[in-house]
Amino acid sequence: MNKLKRYLLFLVGLFINALGVSLVTKASLGTSPISSIPYVLSLKFPLTLGNFTIIFSILLIVLQIAILRKNFKIENILQIPVSIAFGYFIDLTMYLFFWVKPGNYGMKLIALLAGCIVLGFGVYLEVLADVVMLPGESFVRAIVQTWHTNFGTTKIIFDSSMTVIAGILSFIFWGKLNGVREGTIIAALLVGFIARTFGKHLEFVKPYIFPEEYGEKNVEKQSTNESVQHKNENTPQKNVIVIGRQYGSGGHDIGKMLAEHLGYAFYDQEIIKMAAGTTGMTPEFIEKKEESMTNSLIYDLVNQVYQYGNEKEEAPKDKIFEAESKVIKELAEKGNCVIIGRCSDYILRDNSRVLKVFFTAPMESRIQRVTSRLGMNRKDAQRKIQREDKRRADNYRYYTGRIWGAAANFDITLNTKLGAEYIMKCVENAL
Repeated sequence: MNKLKRYLLFLVGLFINALGVSLVTKASLGTSPISSIPYVLSLKFPLTLGNFTIIFSILLIVLQIAILRKNFKIENILQIPVSIAFGYFIDLTMYLFFWVKPGNYGMKLIALLAGCIVLGFGVYLEVLADVVMLPGESFVRAIVQTWHTNFGTTKIIFDSSMTVIAGILSFIFWGKLNGVREGTIIAALLVGFIARTFGKHLEFVKPYIFPEEYGEKNVEKQSTNESVQHKNENTPQKNVIVIGRQYGSGGHDIGKMLAEHLGYAFYDQEIIKMAAGTTGMTPEFIEKKEESMTNSLIYDLVNQVYQYGNEKEEAPKDKIFEAESKVIKELAEKGNCVIIGRCSDYILRDNSRVLKVFFTAPMESRIQRVTSRLGMNRKDAQRKIQREDKRRADNYRYYTGRIWGAAANFDITLNTKLGAEYIMKCVENAL
């Protein structure tokens, strides 16, 4: 029953995907990158966009077989009926949108953006169904599996290549760009971002769509919770202190002193090494990427390509966050420890044994600390503080949906200028 539901959901997503492609195409500002070659060919030859989409999809499936050979799985043959259905869906929706003929550029842009939203929602439903991949994404996956390339980079190269080839064909046929315009670039940037946004904000619908799966998970979770509760009743209380901190406030140093004073384990850089063991990434790479969201919108635009692959395929930074979250939860189970940063207050928000602390300090105090530690002048130190705080705030907001440093997220907020001794007394009393 669950499998049937997933395939029906996929078909609905496929039809909505076709609606989006048709609406984007009807805007007359180009089409989506994967449809660009079929669209240019349909403008030159008598076959429809849907017909050329089917032909192009079959070609990509043949190329997958050539690349994967014995590794080509029999279930991948499902791409053929999916491609045929998608092609006919496109022709049907192109007919349904016969009345869409935007005149001025503004109306064309509105039609394009509406198409991107519809297409993004279709992609979201396909990913949510998680049963079959379209030939374009399967072709990228075949390259990744065979030559061990990065999925995101390969997807960008593939989409760019489709657009370039379509542009070359249009120059060959007409001596100018035809069928490939600014709308192609806009669709490439926006569709995955929109799909990813739907995925983030509609996470709550999964238990309603697949109650069978989530019912089983809830039973397992309840059993685990009961086991943990029984274990806690028969063992001494073990506490966890999580510390959020402004850059330059001395949160790391005071946290370490606090751990030593209480006889607790201390975890900061150690979390990076633990996460590296489960991700296959180097500790240096993780240290560079974690808590360093320069701009959440740009991050979504750059990493949206992962939305097309499979919900198990994560963007590198998302993979780091998931790995560190798992490590933090495991450390909290052991208890009697101090954990620094990494959204740990949010990750452990439902754990009653966790004391959540945020360290702040006046800007002047932070400037003095940074200039002393890094040998910077005052101006550079202040710029670095502002830059690092923004990165941490963007990272925290992106993964938690909360405001970084907001008092409501913590049990106590302390000014480190009051001194380490005073702070340790406050934390002890709070414990």
